[in-house]
Amino acid sequence: VACNCNLHARRCRFNMELYKLSGRKSGGVCLNCRHNTAGRHCHYCKEGYYRDLGKPITHRKACKACDCHPVGAAGKTCNQTTGQCPCKDGVTGITCNRCAKGYQQSRSPIAPCISMPGCPPPAGWGFVCALPSRADCDSYCKASKGKLKINMKKYCKKDYAVQIHILKADKAGDWWKFTVNIISVYKQGTSRIRRGDQNLWIRSRDIACKCPKIKPLKKYLLLGNAEDSPDQSGIVADKSSLVIQWRDTWARRLRKFQQREKKGKCKKA
Repeated sequence: VACNCNLHARRCRFNMELYKLSGRKSGGVCLNCRHNTAGRHCHYCKEGYYRDLGKPITHRKACKACDCHPVGAAGKTCNQTTGQCPCKDGVTGITCNRCAKGYQQSRSPIAPCISMPGCPPPAGWGFVCALPSRADCDSYCKASKGKLKINMKKYCKKDYAVQIHILKADKAGDWWKFTVNIISVYKQGTSRIRRGDQNLWIRSRDIACKCPKIKPLKKYLLLGNAEDSPDQSGIVADKSSLVIQWRDTWARRLRKFQQREKKGKCKKA
């Protein structure tokens, strides 16, 4: 039987295993599928593309590129059949370009749509419960604007100091639960902090007001105080925590702070 490549490949090869599995009917495998198609017969769209159902599979433009929103989507790869992009919590639409009912647009790229405390969906939709204004945020906390510096005094004031890598974020009631990878532990209080994946909890209002300001997939130095988290596991950061984008030059300085703390220097700082 001749190869069926749906007009997307010029060549194919014979595969004996497939031939046997098909009951000795067909063993052809298409080579170098074009027009963003994939599969043995170039019969579906490759990753990053989805089927335009208005065109036959044999059409040159049968596969369209995913159009996932750069902020609202949790990834660039959509469903290869429907074109549905993976949306972040509170975001909806095929391309993840708008907030779902009960959510308001925020200024955070990690949490573009946020459900405010006291505004249960769907009553909180629209004008009933707006995001905190800049004036509200200014009176609530001081958002970081420039480059923060790390010194011994700041190190001593906090219960823990860790280097983290932000992996993902999920909404959990009035909190945001970040999955982080703890790369290094430079200080820890009574609660033992271990390296590896762990939860970082930050209140929704703190994220909405950028106190602290966190971006996805970035590495940070986090200095905070011991506080009970919603699930009694992981660490908590709040408006008083120091969250600074990581610089490799800090590792040596933080190890020095660690040595000084062991010698009792923090009591004098």
